[in-house]
Formats: sequence, structure tokens, C-alpha cells
Amino acid sequence: MILPSPIRFSAAAAIALALLNQSCSQKKTEPVQSFFDTTNMNPKVVPGDDFYEYANGTWLKKAKIPADMSAWGSFYTLYTETLEKQKILLADLSKQTNHKPGSDAQKVADFYASGMDTVAIDKLGFEPIAGRIQSIYEVKDYKQLMIFLAEERPKGFGDLLPSGVTPDDKNSNKNILIMVQGGLSLPEKGYYTGKDESSSSIRAKFLNHVKTLFVLTGLPEEAAVKKANAILALETKIATHHLAPEELRDPQKNYNKLSIEQLQKLSPAVDWKLLLGKMGLATDSVNVSQPNYYKGLSKLLVSESIEDWKSKVAFDYLNNHASYLSKPFRDAAFQFGRLFSGAEVQEARWKIMIGQTDESLGELFGKVYVDRYFNADSRKRMDALVNNLQTAFRERIQKLSWMSDATKQKAVEKLNTIVKKIGYPDKWKNYDDVTISRNRYFDNLTSVWMHSYREMASKLDKPVDKTEWGMTPPTINAYYNPSFNEIVFPAGILQFPFFHPEADDAINYGAIGMVIGHEMTHGFDDQGKQYDAQGNLKNWWTDEDAQKFSSATAKLVDQYNKFTVLDSLHLNGSLTLGENIADLGGLSIAYDAFKLTEQGKSNTLIDGFTPDQRFFLGFAQVWRMASKPELVMTHVRTDPHSPPKYRVNGPLSHFAPFYSAFNVKKGNAMYLEANDRVKIW
Repeated sequence: MILPSPIRFSAAAAIALALLNQSCSQKKTEPVQSFFDTTNMNPKVVPGDDFYEYANGTWLKKAKIPADMSAWGSFYTLYTETLEKQKILLADLSKQTNHKPGSDAQKVADFYASGMDTVAIDKLGFEPIAGRIQSIYEVKDYKQLMIFLAEERPKGFGDLLPSGVTPDDKNSNKNILIMVQGGLSLPEKGYYTGKDESSSSIRAKFLNHVKTLFVLTGLPEEAAVKKANAILALETKIATHHLAPEELRDPQKNYNKLSIEQLQKLSPAVDWKLLLGKMGLATDSVNVSQPNYYKGLSKLLVSESIEDWKSKVAFDYLNNHASYLSKPFRDAAFQFGRLFSGAEVQEARWKIMIGQTDESLGELFGKVYVDRYFNADSRKRMDALVNNLQTAFRERIQKLSWMSDATKQKAVEKLNTIVKKIGYPDKWKNYDDVTISRNRYFDNLTSVWMHSYREMASKLDKPVDKTEWGMTPPTINAYYNPSFNEIVFPAGILQFPFFHPEADDAINYGAIGMVIGHEMTHGFDDQGKQYDAQGNLKNWWTDEDAQKFSSATAKLVDQYNKFTVLDSLHLNGSLTLGENIADLGGLSIAYDAFKLTEQGKSNTLIDGFTPDQRFFLGFAQVWRMASKPELVMTHVRTDPHSPPKYRVNGPLSHFAPFYSAFNVKKGNAMYLEANDRVKIW
């Protein structure tokens, strides 16, 4: 992925992409200056000291983050512009009341309309889940509680039993049940154990959040405070059995295929055959990604009081559903969430419902969306551009001095096998079992949740359908999937600032070219390199090449560990390693492809900048972003992406063409000695 996972970006119309051979053969016209606005630069900064500030400094100084957002920049301006298009689409559909019952348009329109009817939602208070909360309070012991969770799992709940069906990492053509760690309300284990002021402050605010939700259900404040303290104490114990975020990035460590009998021995307090049967997930084996969590859960179910467990599960249920209930609950959910985002006010309801519609009816909404906005010819044009980057990457692999011929052959085989998905799926998902009513928002959500669960459960132990997509068409993002060995570019990202058919190649290759190269490189980063061309977790490296790779990446870990944000907060070089490798690789591949274009071979100045300089300026422009401190803190602690500044300055400090383009010399802050510059892909 190119974007941090906590941020959701919905998007709209895609703009046609130009073929590389077209850019080479057609006569180019003078680009519009707005494709890189030089007034956003800070020319007082020396490029070799801080290129991110040099390219974006004046913009950063003037940037104002909207009150309902946690950041502002290139991605967010695109997000905002295209939200308006989606609003028009959904408003048009919702105004029509004569849609054929059960049609795509009816489901999308009525789902959106039901969520926009906050008057009806507010009248219900927390009635939609009151019965389930009461059921939790009535259980007698942890065994009954686990049965309750198993029965609720098909309805979208079950935080203590987070599970899903995915391709088997070591048999990528067959689906397997996977179980992962869960049970925490805060982003990661460090928030529970950290002695720093920030962690302590968030724990205190978490206690208040728990109290608030319980009081909203009618519980006396004193009792709510007692429950809050018990829940924090219990979750702190659960956290000790969690892996840290950087540990979750090790595919081998997180692959632990067990028989159900072995799972039973690992976690003896839980009747797994009974629970899996109630969840509709009967199988003979499971990948228990983080076994220590289930081992610890088994012990804690026995050692901790059932009253504390019931309080926790009741809170989990409230917390998971608060955003779908009446205004007091929605407000409480927002106030808690803003601790990690920094947003000052809630998004307008229509923005929330666009996101909810995309999340709930993704390919139904996506199909309606592409029918209206997407230029189908863009898929062909993007495919050609991806092929050009693939060619550049292949040539880089073949020229690597540190890699043996045996490993090169396997690397090229994997690169040649990459599947490219562009714009939208060729085969749309079926939502026939989803029932949507115009005036029953929570029931609509439940229908969607149950549909999603049935769809997932139906895949268990079946062959993998590699035509499926992991993102919806309107999404402004991209991803690499190691099990499918695929790169995916939804329609939403195929527009400026990533690409514009009238922009010069330097801008386009610095932006969308880098994104394409970034996703390709994920197949060869510290995680992706562990999967073969067929998507199986299997070593295809010689020992010597693997050691050379590890030595090079260790330098990146060390470099990023030394970067600091918010005065003293250090980046986690191990957590961000994969994205940092992809950023460096993506930049390198895109530059090579750019040098094959007419502009890349020339010395023609635009706005006083050489083609190479504009390539790097276009690259820096894409990552331009101002963020709230709360969001920066959350990302540094939990997300594998480095903050934007270091996604620019980090890879550029290793890239010789950048040194040449901006005359970077020893003494400049970004300068690295030649032996310290990392060249992997």
C-alpha cells in the first residue's frame, strides 16, 4: 500500500492515462505550470539539506488543516474534490424512489438515504443493540460468553475471536482459516504498558470513554467507573500476550498452521470445535498467526472474574457499534477517535455516509460509480504504463551487481508473473442476499455484515479466487498482494496529482510512475521477497544473496531509526522497512522508465528546471502533507509507512541521480557517503 492504513480515502472520476510510446512519439505542448506550482516551494532552503521543505515549504507554511480532518495535502485535496462527485451521484440516486426493488441502484440509494436519516437513527438511541447488551449481562460463565461471541461473529462482532478466511501462505491456491490477536481497544500493546506521558494520558482518556458509553446506556456513573477500571486492567493483561507492530511484519513468525486438536491443547479453556461450528467455520486446520494471544486468552478466561469479562465484552459491543447509534453515542465515538487523529469536528454526515456506503456495498457502489464516471480506456493506457515500469524493473534486476544469476532468474520470473489489476474488477461481486430498506439503517448494516461473513465463510477450504479485489474502485490507494502476486490500482488513484495526460512526463513519472514502482517493489521487500512467483511463502534465494539483502536493509533500518518527529519521537526503522524499501525501489524504477521518454533524454528547461529536477519535484509534490500531531503520533507507533517528509528525503539520500540533479555535496544534510547509500533494487 502507498497510504497509511488508518486513513480512508474515497474517490471519484479517473482521468485517462497516456501511453509511454505516445509520450515519445507525439509532439509535446508546453505544460500548464499548475502541474507543479513553483510558488509552493521554499527557495531559501538548499535542496540537498531538506528537499521536502525545498519543494513544498511555502505550501506547508500556509497549509490549514480543515477542522473535520486530521491532515491536509495532495491526497486530501483529491479526496475532497472527488467526494463532491460521489455526493452528486448518491444524491441523484437517493432522490429517485422508483428503483426496481433489489436492484443495485435501489440498494445503494436506500442504504445511503437510511444513513442520512439521523432523525430516525437518533430516536432509537441504543435500542438496536440493547437486547444484545442484556444477553451479555445474563451469561453465567466464560463458556457461555464464548458461545455468545461465536454466535455474534457472523453479525460482524467477536473481537476476542478475530478470524477470517485467506489464502494459505504456503499453499496459495487454497483458502485457510486464519486467527489473529485481538481484544484490545487501543491501537497496540505499547499504549497499555508505556510509561511515557502520551500513553498515560491516552489511558486516562480511555477510562473516561468507557465510562461515558456505559452511562449513556443508563448505568450509574459510579458503576460505570468501576467497569472502566476493570476493563483497562483486563486489556492490559491481554496486551502482554500481543506481538508488537513490527513483529507482525514477519511472515514466517506469523505462520503457525495447527490442527484443531493442536489448537485445543494450546488454548484448552475454549471448546474450539463447538465455537467454530457455531461460527460456520468447521475445518480441520487453522493458521493461528499469533499463538501466544490464544494461549494467554485461555488462561485469562479462567483466572479473571466473569463480571470483568462481561463488562469488557459489553463495552466492546458498545464501542464497535457506537458510530451507528444515536448522536450521543456517535459523539462519544468521535471524541475517542480524535485522540489518534487530531480532527477537531466530525465530518459532515454525507461524507460519513459516502465512506459507509463504499465500505458496506463496495462493489455495488463501485459498479454504479464506474458506470457514470470512469473512462474504460484508462485501463488500457494504465496497463501500458505499468508494462513500461515492469520493463525498467526487469533491466535493473539483470544489472544488479550484488545478486547471483540463480536468484536473478527467480526474481525475473516473479516479476514477469505479477498480475496487474487496474480500475475495477472484471467480475463484480454478488449482493443478492443483502436486503436494504430506506428507513432501517441498523438493519441494513446487519444485513451487510452477515453478507460479508457468509461470503468469507463460503471460501473456507476452497480454491482461491484470484480475480477478487481487496479495495473498492473509488479508493485512492494501491496495493501489492503477496499471495496473489498482484499489483492493484483502483480507479480512484488514476488522477492528478498522480497523473494527468497534459502534464509533462517528468511530473507523471515522478508521481504515478513512482507509485507503480513502489507496488512492484513490495513483491521484493523484506516481506514480499519471502513469497515465490506463485504467492507461496517459500525461500527462492541463495543464502549469500539473502545475507547481502539483509545487510543492505539493515542500513535502512538504522537510518530511519535516527529520524525524529515531534521533537523527540523516533521512527521505527523495523516497522517501516518494507515501505521504505518500496519507496526507494519505486523511485529508482520510475526514474529509469522516465529516462526512456523523449523528455527524459532531453535537457529542455521548464520553469527553469531540468527534466530530472522536475521528476524529483513531481515526486516530492505527491507526498506534500500537513498533519495533526495526534495523527503523526499514531502513525509512528502503529503504521508501516514513514511520515511524508521521510518518504521523500529518505530515499533521495540514497539516489545518485538526485545528487547530480541538485548538486548535492558533502556537508549537505541529506548527503551520504557513497558506501553508505543503499541500492537494493
